Amino acid sequence: MKVFMVGGTGLLGSEAAKELIRRGHEVKCIALPPIPQGAVIPPEMEIEYGNYLEMSDDEIRGHLRGCDGFVFAAGVDERVEAPAPIYDLYKKFNIDPIRRFLKLAKECDVRHVAICGSYLAHFAKKWPELEFTKWHPYIRSRIDQENVAMEFAEDDFNVAVLELPYIFGTQPGRKPVWVFLVKQVVSMKSVTMYPQGGTAMVTARQVGQALAGAIERNKGGNCYPIGYYNMTWEELIKIMQKNLGYKPRKKVLVSSEIYTEGGKQARKHQKRNNIEGGLNLIKLPQMQCRNQFIDKSEGCVLLGVEDDDIQQAIGDSVRLCRDVLFKKVDVVEMKDALK
Repeated sequence: MKVFMVGGTGLLGSEAAKELIRRGHEVKCIALPPIPQGAVIPPEMEIEYGNYLEMSDDEIRGHLRGCDGFVFAAGVDERVEAPAPIYDLYKKFNIDPIRRFLKLAKECDVRHVAICGSYLAHFAKKWPELEFTKWHPYIRSRIDQENVAMEFAEDDFNVAVLELPYIFGTQPGRKPVWVFLVKQVVSMKSVTMYPQGGTAMVTARQVGQALAGAIERNKGGNCYPIGYYNMTWEELIKIMQKNLGYKPRKKVLVSSEIYTEGGKQARKHQKRNNIEGGLNLIKLPQMQCRNQFIDKSEGCVLLGVEDDDIQQAIGDSVRLCRDVLFKKVDVVEMKDALK
């Protein structure tokens, strides 16, 4: 099978490319330069550097023709802040490209599509009473992304959206998504503070397996909750501290009320700077203080994801985040790609 990918040089895209090539498929991609220094990109992958937003439909058709599969491993996540309404940014990078690429893919007789989405869309559907799409622009955009994707799915046009959770693993030269969390852990000098609840997680390698599995196995239109491991925040922070070389500290459970007060202060800071985040920080505790757990049978098993060393992946991520925080390494950031 020949697969065309957007974002093939990123952390997730490169892992998917490695897995697809290992299974005997051909992979080509378009990606924004530069490739982070030290990043391991499969040499067999054909790479064209460029911005798909600046490409004509005919140029994109040229990439899609002759391909059996298409992977969208790009987009913008909830960490980005921008002038309100931030939903417009998510629409530009997460929704409009799906409508455009899937229309062109169908015209070019592509038959298999896999899209990187968010597990927050899964919980928005699972817990409708919390009205996530009302309060959180990012989650609304991910639901809208799924709806657009499913509109194109047919018996002979298979579309899979992977609802991805916390992902651990590193790509040398690329800033990990968890720098903000490691910064919080580093700042807790004498007392470890953590909220109730926890999260599902996977390794970057497992995401590559899930994307390859979606291209090979998915039939029709499906949104797959992807989660292989589940940890409470207390468990996760303990592993992070260990990899930072910290000794065990006194632990304090932060109530959702205190968490909410912190969100109010952070939201005031955003307003002063005329920016908006993808998640409503005042409503965030409703989500973060729950067990956002996913059974691996819901998606990972269906797509052939295998066991991996999650503790090693967390450790690698934490140590790279520490080096970024203390300016020991030069890295490419997401905001660099949005310029």
